[in-house]
Amino acid sequence: MISDLYHLIEHYPLEKLLQVVPAGIFVVTPDRKIVYWDEEAERITGFRATEVIGRSCLELHADACCYSCALFDETVSKPLIGETCLLTNKNGRRLTISKNADLLRAADGTVIGGIEAFVDRTNLKEVEQERDSLRSVLNGMTDPIYICNRHYQLLFFNRAMESLIGKMTDRPCYEVLYGLEDVCFNCPMDEVFSGELCRQETHLTGTGRTYEVLHSACHFHQHPQCKLGVCRDITERLMIRQRLLQANRELDGFVAMVSHDLRSPLTPLIGYAELLQERYSHVLDDLGRESVGEIYATAERMRDLLEDLLCLARVGQVPVPIAPVDTSRVVAEVVNELSDLFERHQAQIHIGNLPDVIIAESLLADIYRNLITNALKYGIGEKDPRIEVFGHVVGGRIELLVRDHGAGVADIERERIFEPFARGDAIHRCSGTGIGLATVAKIARVCHGRVWVEETSGGGATFVVELPNPQWEF
Repeated sequence: MISDLYHLIEHYPLEKLLQVVPAGIFVVTPDRKIVYWDEEAERITGFRATEVIGRSCLELHADACCYSCALFDETVSKPLIGETCLLTNKNGRRLTISKNADLLRAADGTVIGGIEAFVDRTNLKEVEQERDSLRSVLNGMTDPIYICNRHYQLLFFNRAMESLIGKMTDRPCYEVLYGLEDVCFNCPMDEVFSGELCRQETHLTGTGRTYEVLHSACHFHQHPQCKLGVCRDITERLMIRQRLLQANRELDGFVAMVSHDLRSPLTPLIGYAELLQERYSHVLDDLGRESVGEIYATAERMRDLLEDLLCLARVGQVPVPIAPVDTSRVVAEVVNELSDLFERHQAQIHIGNLPDVIIAESLLADIYRNLITNALKYGIGEKDPRIEVFGHVVGGRIELLVRDHGAGVADIERERIFEPFARGDAIHRCSGTGIGLATVAKIARVCHGRVWVEETSGGGATFVVELPNPQWEF
C-alpha cells in the first residue's frame, strides 16, 4: 500500500502540481506517517522535509482534536474544507492553520493515504484579535469616532457616533457626517497620509453642535490606508469662551472708562498742589506745607495707577502687525525715555542681541518699560548697578530677558508678583502701583507666550518673556 502511494507521487504529475499550489502540502499514510512535505510546508513550519518524513503528523499538531482526526473517519464525508486546527512550528510557536484534506485512493478504491493543504492564519487571527480589542476600546469612548478609507468610504462607527447620527457605514464620510455631495473643500486626507496630525472645528450634520475633530492615519490588514477621526463636542466650551471674552472686553472697557474719568479731575488737583507749594509755602506752617506735599504725592500716585490701569486695559485691543518689529530700536527708545531714572539710580544698561518679534510696537515698549523700570526700582545692586537686556531664539520660541544684579525675588513671590496689585518685600522701600508686571504677564499671554522670573547667578533677578518665533517654519 505504501509502495502504491510512493508510486503515485513519483509517476503522477502530482509532484509538479503540488509545488505551485500556494499552501503547505503534505501526504500521509493511513497510519499518519508523513511521506511528502513540500517547500511551503517547510517555510510555514520551519521543518525541512528530511526532518519530518517518516514521523507521525500528530507530533506536529498542538491541539488534542487531531488525535481523532476526521481524515480517516469513514463516518465523515470528504473532502474536509476550511477546517481550523493548530500546528507547532520548529521554534515551539503555535500556528493557527486553515486546512483542506482528502483521501488518496488506489485504482481499486482502496485508501492508501491522505493529503492535507494548509495555510498559516496566525497573523490573521492576531490581527482580528487586535481589531476586536481596538473596537472594544473605541466603543468604550464617549467621544464620537469614525474610520474611513482613502476613498472616503466609512468603515467603522463607534457606539457614540452611531447614537449621534445612526449606523451609516459603507457610505462616503462627507455625505454622512457633513451632508455634502462631494469631498469637503478642507478635507485633511492628504495631510494625514503625509504624516500630519490635523485638527479642525466643524459641525456634524443634524446635531446642531460644534465639534473639534482630530484626524490621524491608521492602518489595518485589509485596509492599509485609513483615517481615524475623533470628534469632541466643544459647543459649551466655545460658548463659555465667548462669554469670557465678552466679560473681559466689558471689564477692560470699564477700567478704561473709569481710569479716564478719574484722571480728568486729577490734573487740576496736581496743578493746584504745585501752585500752593511754589507760591504759598512760605506763608504756611510746617503742618500746612506737609499737608500740601502729601496732597501732591497722593495725587501723583493716583495718576500713575490710572495710567497703568489704562495700559493694562488696552492690552489685547492693539492689532498684531504683519511684519516683525525691530526689538533693538524699541529698547533704545525706552532706555532714552527712562534716562532720568538711570541717572537718578546711577545705573548702567547693557544691550545685547535682540531678535525681532511679531507684536504691536506699543505693547513691546510696554514690556520693556515695565521690566526696566522694575529693575531700576528694585534691582540695582550696590556692587553691580548693571541692567542687562538681551534675547535669543529657542526653536519655535523667542526669549526676551531683562537681568539685574540686586536683591532678587524670593521663591515664594515669583508667581504672585505677576498678579495685579501684588508687590514683594520691596513695597516699603520703593513706590509702585503693582500693575507693571501684571501688564507684562497679560501682554505675553495675549501674544500666546508667557513670562517668569529666575534667579540671576551671583544674585539678582532675570525676567524672561517667551513669545512665538515669527521665522519658525514647521
